Amino acid sequence: MQIREGGPRRGAASAARSPMSAMMLAMFATMASFYVAGRLWQDAQSRVYLIKELDRRTGQGHSTISVDDTLKVVACRQQGKRLASLEMELAAAKHEGFVGKYTYETNGTNSRKRPLIVIGIMTSFGRKNYRDAVRKSWLPTGSMLKKLEEEKGIVVRFIVGRSVNRGDASDREIDEENRSTKDFMILDDHTESEEESPKKTKSFFANAAESFDAEFYAKVNDDIYINVDTLSAMLKEHWDKPRVYIGCMKSGEVFSESYFRHASGEMFVISKAVAQFISINRSVLRTYAHDDVSVGSWLIGLAVKHVNEAKLCCSSWPSDRYK
Repeated sequence: MQIREGGPRRGAASAARSPMSAMMLAMFATMASFYVAGRLWQDAQSRVYLIKELDRRTGQGHSTISVDDTLKVVACRQQGKRLASLEMELAAAKHEGFVGKYTYETNGTNSRKRPLIVIGIMTSFGRKNYRDAVRKSWLPTGSMLKKLEEEKGIVVRFIVGRSVNRGDASDREIDEENRSTKDFMILDDHTESEEESPKKTKSFFANAAESFDAEFYAKVNDDIYINVDTLSAMLKEHWDKPRVYIGCMKSGEVFSESYFRHASGEMFVISKAVAQFISINRSVLRTYAHDDVSVGSWLIGLAVKHVNEAKLCCSSWPSDRYK
């Protein structure tokens, strides 16, 4: 009898505990769900923070990157994708027998030739005699200058900045000379100064890349003689190199004992992709005392082909051209 009576009481107790256990399990499951969701949200926030922190520090140590710099980083990434696509198209074209040559671009009813090269002749105030010597030796003037651009795809401009005293006699003399010769690229964003020549070279490449869709861009001093036909023939040897840096290299390795590998500053050539890189990143590219060392430093770590070209070494130039 005692055993028979005890059975129903245990059954009643179990029935009473069963709803309580289910409620506890439901509460535990709900709390666990909130905990897991909270951790996932916290992890997501941490990833967002890390990404922002990485972007903030990219390329500038621990300094803050401005909105403009962020846009430049995005543009550079987009440019990288575009360059990869162009390289694939070039490889396919070469497979089909393509031969490099500056070509016509059509825009509606108008057609124009893409320049082979834009040559920037670095000059400054008080050097008109040097510019005149260039015009008398290898740089045509007037309609012949236009013919050089249209028939050979070679664009040549004297490069000069503005006076520290804007609008003074120095500025006016350059403006007057340019109205007559129409062979200047005046850098309004640069103040002319011998100490600022690296910034001037950077400004030239950036402005030239934005103004002309050329295959190559060259910097040359205003006391150098150029054979444009020889230069044109040399450049055609490098059509298959999308990122190229051509000049009289001062060292045999990427680094020498005291400075970056770089081309002699009298004259050097960079390809379109390199000029666009300089244009996009002009605000963050550091300059040194000399423009040739500065350019060499900008290209460290990039997939750029360094070409040591003897034709661009000073030993190959006439020594009495301007004497």
